[in-house]
Amino acid sequence: MRNSFAIFALAFLCSASFAAEIFRVAEYNVENYLDQPTESRHFVKSAEAKAKIRESIRALNPDVLALEEMGGTNALLELRASLKADGLDFQFWEHITGADTNIHVAILSRLPIVARHPHTNDSFLLDGRRFRVGRGFAEVEIQAETNFTFTLIAAHLKSRRPSPEADEAELRLQEAKVLRGIVDEHLTRNPAEKIIVLGDFNDVKSSDSTKAVIGRGKFKLTDTRPAERNGDNAPNPIPRFDSMKVTWTYFYGLEDAYSRIDYILLSPAMARNWLADETYIPTIPNWGTGSDHRPIVAGFTIGEK
Repeated sequence: MRNSFAIFALAFLCSASFAAEIFRVAEYNVENYLDQPTESRHFVKSAEAKAKIRESIRALNPDVLALEEMGGTNALLELRASLKADGLDFQFWEHITGADTNIHVAILSRLPIVARHPHTNDSFLLDGRRFRVGRGFAEVEIQAETNFTFTLIAAHLKSRRPSPEADEAELRLQEAKVLRGIVDEHLTRNPAEKIIVLGDFNDVKSSDSTKAVIGRGKFKLTDTRPAERNGDNAPNPIPRFDSMKVTWTYFYGLEDAYSRIDYILLSPAMARNWLADETYIPTIPNWGTGSDHRPIVAGFTIGEK
């Protein structure tokens, strides 16, 4: 009897220890989470939409959450307080402003943010003109454990809406190249650095801009490709293509089209801590009440697999 109890207790402690060594990183474009109208976006987020967004975040239970299309700091702090009332306490946060002063990139974290390196004034030349990166890039260092720190870079690349200043795909590609340059600076300095690059890239995996961020060669980023947990696990009959799991993250009503434009990408060292089984898209009823995007999450272990 005592031996049985001892075995049960040991198994429980081992499982609890393993659970404590897992953390989750999520990404979510919350579609104009505004608490007041702006120059180009005229509607504030409704209470119903906010409630659905909180429901979606609770379903992920993330330790770190990157957000796009966030309003000002007041809007972020309102969401943070509302999540705390729901039982999710994100003690640490980051909010940046790029050239676009209407919507922003932000980060909420239950893990300590130990350093901040915001990119709010990066620029590039296109057809002889200089442009600033629209939303900037949020970069923070996060401490998951005493001896485990990783870099998180959150991005929201140029939308697919036409721009009067230049071709929107070219603008997005140039922003992607700036983002990739930041990644390359890190990995050139330290090839073993653990980096997560995530956000709304506003284009599909085969696009020039997304391929620019992923890169190639020894510093190529791993695409975690979160998918619904709906039972699909069969390989694609065409081996060079990805499996036919349901991976779309965005609905474009004008074209009645679903596409995957939100990503969680990993440096080679970070990929060694990645848990594919803890990486997914939640299936939330009436998800579109909150946003035209669905959130994605990836799980990681402190110890390498």
